Amino acid sequence: MARTATDTVPDRWTGSQRRTLFAGVGAWTLDAFDYFVLVFVLDTMSKDFHITLVTATLAISFTLVMRPVGALVFGPLAERFGRKPVLVVDIVLFALIELATTFSPSFGVFFALRIVYGIAMGGIWGVGSALTMETVPARSRGAVSGLFQAGYPLGYLLAAAVFGLLEPTVGWRGMFAIGVVPVVLAIYIALRVDESPVWLASQGRPRESRPAFWPAVRANWPVLAFAVVLMAAFNYFSHGTQDLYPTFLLEQHHFAPGTVSLIAITYNIAAIIGGLVAGTLSERFGRKRTIIVFAALALPAIPLWAFAGGSVLLGVGAFLMQFMVQGAWGVIPAYLNELVPAGTRAVLPGFVYQLGNVIASPNATIQALIARSAGGDFAIALAAVAAVVAVVIVVLMALGRETRGADLTTTT
Repeated sequence: MARTATDTVPDRWTGSQRRTLFAGVGAWTLDAFDYFVLVFVLDTMSKDFHITLVTATLAISFTLVMRPVGALVFGPLAERFGRKPVLVVDIVLFALIELATTFSPSFGVFFALRIVYGIAMGGIWGVGSALTMETVPARSRGAVSGLFQAGYPLGYLLAAAVFGLLEPTVGWRGMFAIGVVPVVLAIYIALRVDESPVWLASQGRPRESRPAFWPAVRANWPVLAFAVVLMAAFNYFSHGTQDLYPTFLLEQHHFAPGTVSLIAITYNIAAIIGGLVAGTLSERFGRKRTIIVFAALALPAIPLWAFAGGSVLLGVGAFLMQFMVQGAWGVIPAYLNELVPAGTRAVLPGFVYQLGNVIASPNATIQALIARSAGGDFAIALAAVAAVVAVVIVVLMALGRETRGADLTTTT
């Protein structure tokens, strides 16, 4: 007889569940920190390597392109060997790649290392969210979803803070050296975090009776196709409002690095709050409705976020924008894990998420080209992308199904 939620995941929080939540959020936070280091040093790195800013953005684009590869590499490994050991190996890998980036002698080497980093980064979200969502109590899944996804803006916030405090001293190469810190989290997970109870329960059954991955994919391909399109829109939503915003503030408004850092910290605090609020609200009002409302409310924030004058008004606009953008995002970990069939949870949520990243990978380059064609006006490029994808997300979610209350703990 299949094990159920009662058998595998306690309804009350335990010490093990809290440690798992810390590990999942921490892994995604530090992964995001390492990714966003490049966003803040893009301008100085391009000048050091004597390349154009448009060329430099290719390092961002190809990092995103390689992330589905990582989901397909690390996801199946997590289905076979467990979420915990694969997460540990993946964290160590991306941290060491970040350290190696410090010593890049040329943009070619730098670019190659970012490609490999993209593979490592691609495994974190799927494996980490599966471990987290399969371990925490079902009644807390919405709030945990918001907290888990808040790790992304938290990593952005940490990158902004470190950039403002240390970049003038350590330079862009030193920023990448700091990216080796996640190794400490990997040690903590190896020593203190337990394996997913759902995965452990599946190992007690004959292999032929466990959920088969490819048959589940074939049987659910319309749902997965919808998820890929949705994640493409969501990744344009986040990357389109984040990746070139520091460059917009530096290049177009000529703010000092400290000012840019302060604005970035402010809007990432908003992003964290938005994710927590929306994730929690989704338990009461449903995943669909919450995402639709937050995506729609990003539209009236665009004029202040992109076209205001002065650091204060732009900061307010950025606060409102990221509250809405990452609020909508805060529902996604729960939504994707509830959407996919059993036996695919360590692979498919991360894969469709990262495949959406591939579709959105040209974003930085597209926005840089739009800005260049508009005489260096990044505001137009930022506003155009944000407005279009907000509407697309609203339409897609209106067509999608509600998933709140799905049972993630059954192993059949």
